Amino acid sequence: MFSYTFMIYAFVASLFIALLCPLIGIFLVLRKYSFMGDTLSHASLAGVAIALATHTAPLAGAFIFTALASILIEFLRSKFKGNADLVLAVVLTLSVGIAITLISSNLVRGNAEAFLFGSILTISTTDLITVMSLSIIGIVAFILKYQDLLYIIIDEDLALVSGIKVKLINYLFSLMVAITVAVAIKIVGMMVLGSLLTMPVAAAMQFKQGFKRTITLSILFSLIEVLSGLVFSYYYNLAPGGLIALFSVGILFLTIILSQFIFKKRSAR
Repeated sequence: MFSYTFMIYAFVASLFIALLCPLIGIFLVLRKYSFMGDTLSHASLAGVAIALATHTAPLAGAFIFTALASILIEFLRSKFKGNADLVLAVVLTLSVGIAITLISSNLVRGNAEAFLFGSILTISTTDLITVMSLSIIGIVAFILKYQDLLYIIIDEDLALVSGIKVKLINYLFSLMVAITVAVAIKIVGMMVLGSLLTMPVAAAMQFKQGFKRTITLSILFSLIEVLSGLVFSYYYNLAPGGLIALFSVGILFLTIILSQFIFKKRSAR
């Protein structure tokens, strides 16, 4: 399997994706903003369609448009306070409209379907460098703003009173989500990208181990899901995105059963 260059590229890219997605996903889940990942994944497809229509790099197009969409989400969130679902619906509608219009036209010259379902066959050296660079930026931003993000999750108003630049951090976090989506779309695919942001976190939360341990477990589950999906997609010629989604749901159910068993065993003592 590793005699093929594209598989080496796919595995390296997958490692970065598996590390980055739970770091961002846990904040999305705790802020009750889980569907932001799905919304921005649709935005990334619109970015890919624009890039293919203008003969530019698809991943760059995905990141630029997704970043703009994330900024728009944050802007609209301040205008529609308490209506996060409405904000996401507006951006989702805009993104889907652009993507479908361009893909159905004769302007797009390229395989947009690879970004819908994920493909391990089309990872180029440029794609790998882009994935690694964006992942490192996202991870560094997470480390630098970890404490501020945590305060905002606990109480946004209290964080503002404490001197934290909440608005700036919210915009930065939205950009971090955009980076994550742009990084993952090539391998995971737009259709199931949201699952990689939320499912490992949901599985890790079953054990109620505190914030840092939950992050560690989320990364572990994410690695298992992504690498398992990649291996099975290679041997059975299936789209990696669908397999990753199935593995993520399977691990979630296993953790639910396992956590219940552990808690019952503890209570029996």
